[in-house]
Amino acid sequence: MKKTLLFALLCLFLSSCGWFKEKPEIATLLAKHFDDKLYNKFDTAFYNPIFSKKLDELSISLSNPKTTKAFYSAHENNPVLITRFYTNGGLDSLKSYIERSTADGFNPEVFKVKELTELIATLDANKFKSIDEVYPLIAELEIKTADAFLRYASFTKYGIINPRKIYNRYYINVHRPDSLRMDSLLNTTDIVLSLKNAQPSSKSYLDLKAMLAFYRDSIGNENDQAIKTIKLNMERLRWQLPIKTDEVVAVNIPDFSLTWFNKQDTLAHMNVCVGGKRESTYAERMKLFLKSGSLDDKPKNHETPQLVSVFNAIQVNPIWNIPVSIAQSEIYWMARKDPYYLSNSNIKVYYKGKQIYEPDTIQWNKYSREKLPFTFKQGSGEGNALGKFKFIFDNSSSIYLHDTNNKYGFKLANRAISHGCVRIEDPLKFAELMVKDKYQYDQLRMEVNLPPIDTNRNKQYQKILAKKADTTKAFQLKPSWFATRKNVAVVISYYTCWAENGKVQFRPDVYDYDGILWDAIKKYMQ
Repeated sequence: MKKTLLFALLCLFLSSCGWFKEKPEIATLLAKHFDDKLYNKFDTAFYNPIFSKKLDELSISLSNPKTTKAFYSAHENNPVLITRFYTNGGLDSLKSYIERSTADGFNPEVFKVKELTELIATLDANKFKSIDEVYPLIAELEIKTADAFLRYASFTKYGIINPRKIYNRYYINVHRPDSLRMDSLLNTTDIVLSLKNAQPSSKSYLDLKAMLAFYRDSIGNENDQAIKTIKLNMERLRWQLPIKTDEVVAVNIPDFSLTWFNKQDTLAHMNVCVGGKRESTYAERMKLFLKSGSLDDKPKNHETPQLVSVFNAIQVNPIWNIPVSIAQSEIYWMARKDPYYLSNSNIKVYYKGKQIYEPDTIQWNKYSREKLPFTFKQGSGEGNALGKFKFIFDNSSSIYLHDTNNKYGFKLANRAISHGCVRIEDPLKFAELMVKDKYQYDQLRMEVNLPPIDTNRNKQYQKILAKKADTTKAFQLKPSWFATRKNVAVVISYYTCWAENGKVQFRPDVYDYDGILWDAIKKYMQ
């Protein structure tokens, strides 16, 4: 009994002296790396409160404080990143990547590279007189390494800002770094691989990055507008668009163009007309309108939104469901000015869903624009504002691509002239690429009075023409629908410059979006 009690007391004494404590991994690692037994005294019981205090002090400056705190709580405040990446050069690699971030337009000090460099140098010097001097350094280096890593990887892979927060008409759900992605980064066992995976790899981005270096060498002034514009569009190219298809119809608003890509191949390129720029006094007039409620005070904003979707239908000989805003601002006044405007323009009027067959008799002066009880539809035909083709995809703004009977607009230098939808220059070519097969394409051609490519169908074509020409029967042209090929995406975006054949193509900032973006990111840029 006495022997058992003596043994128990001995074990308690040895345990209180720390003899049975498992040495933390950081202690073994640093002791071996520096060949210095000082680090064997590293005690997590003393280190943890120092780390917790330092984390609280720095949390206000961290890019992802919740994620960072949750990560270290799950790892019992252990210096995970220093343990994994100090002795194998991983922290030096992080520092090198950050120092080279100027090539992407970033200011390395955004990632506090000087502080990181000094902390690593202090640890490298190994001039500590006691283990108590080591704790605050390890704590600060660990936290600032984690923050620099998260911020750098986030900025390079996803962009500095979420465009949805600065643009009213940006409707693309870009991928953004969430807590799960950030936690996965901190849990990496290969920091160099994680840094490599964070680098933008698209040809568009890499080409523009090369042009940034060229312009810097040529101009030597970071405040030059061309260099700023390149940096802005590199940021746009970092935004992760949710595109999962090989075929993409890309509309670039400032270039007034459409390009159809199949992976790296270009299937079509054509001019487009996009929505008109909002009024210069838009913000002031909108405040006035919100107070008065009068449509006379409401400012115009027809800017085409930025969006991503997938085509699902073609409407041939479409009907135009005239938006309320256009009915109030244009149709109403035209009908008051000319009582025959509606019938001459093939515009039908509806009241509570029922058609009014004699719209010329409506006394428009009895109705206010604000409470106009009518809806309007323009029927199929030559005068239809949508032309002969309407290309449809799901979106919340009722935006689509379409033909137009106003072909003159494509000759203009500034083609921001529509009410918001995108008019395309060669809708027949577009339709040919969009339908499933040659049979459907011939069917579509005949609907718009064009002969089929397959001459074996000429008899069918002649019958269709005869039916349309038979005035003894009240023939009425109606829209017809065609299915599109699957998985053809549409991306309406905004790029004011890009690299092409070793040169930078610059375009006017038609909606004044560059200034908004620059104000949001300039504090992060070199």
